[in-house]
Amino acid sequence: MTSKQRAYLKSLANGLNPIFQVGKSSLTPELTEAVSQSFHNNELIKVAVLKNCADDPREIAEIVADRTHSQVVQVIGKKIILYKPDKEKPKIQLPR
Repeated sequence: MTSKQRAYLKSLANGLNPIFQVGKSSLTPELTEAVSQSFHNNELIKVAVLKNCADDPREIAEIVADRTHSQVVQVIGKKIILYKPDKEKPKIQLPR
């Protein structure tokens, strides 16, 4: 992913609300599965890491991206933005 594409995805994610929260139990298989399933409806997802989670948000982002075959767009503070294009009909057209 180029820096221009990453910047474009960041601008799209700016208005998104987090649809998942990682709490003190950190990453559970159920949470990972839920994130994976949500990529069927959304190509861009924002995840919030709560204050009671002891794990590093960057590590969580890398693990979730690896398990869901997505890409980490940005980790800023305790917010994670993930992107996974739809294989058949991509909704987001990335700039070249």
